[in-house]
Amino acid sequence: MVFAAGNKTPKHIPPIKLNGKDLKRVAKFKYLGHIVSEDQKDDLDIERERRAMAVRGNMLARRFARCSKEVKITLFKAYCQTFYTCSLWVNYTLKTYNALRVQYNNVFRMLLGLPRYCSASTMFAEAHTDDFYAIVRKRIASIYRRTRDSANTILGTIVDRFDCPMYKHWVAKHVGLNK
Repeated sequence: MVFAAGNKTPKHIPPIKLNGKDLKRVAKFKYLGHIVSEDQKDDLDIERERRAMAVRGNMLARRFARCSKEVKITLFKAYCQTFYTCSLWVNYTLKTYNALRVQYNNVFRMLLGLPRYCSASTMFAEAHTDDFYAIVRKRIASIYRRTRDSANTILGTIVDRFDCPMYKHWVAKHVGLNK
């Protein structure tokens, strides 16, 4: 994979060999469950999470339709609030991000049998369940704390740099400057 530097991409990329064999160049790659793309945008990974949430939500709604509200909320928290690698998302379109938020809200409505247009903030408050933004903020705060506490000197150097895109994003999300 060759990463673009802003709008600049190399005109010619020589073939790269490993043990005498040409390596295939790809535009995207799944690494530890996170989709990395050559344009360094997170839309593909957010879309992966949105589709996975739809699948998990439909499975929960089908298999546990007759369970109590408390059981459904517990299952929702266990299966739909993971947002694996969401703390790494810093470069994405609002459209893609909002599609995931809407999917999260709709899965909760569907699971609890709530009307399609009921208030998201009310339904989460009444169920004593974190909304989408709270989950993302918690994940970001967690990775930021773990990164700051790390003995790794490279992470220590990056985490407190005010010009670091991750730091700017973490701070903005944590203090609610952008949802």
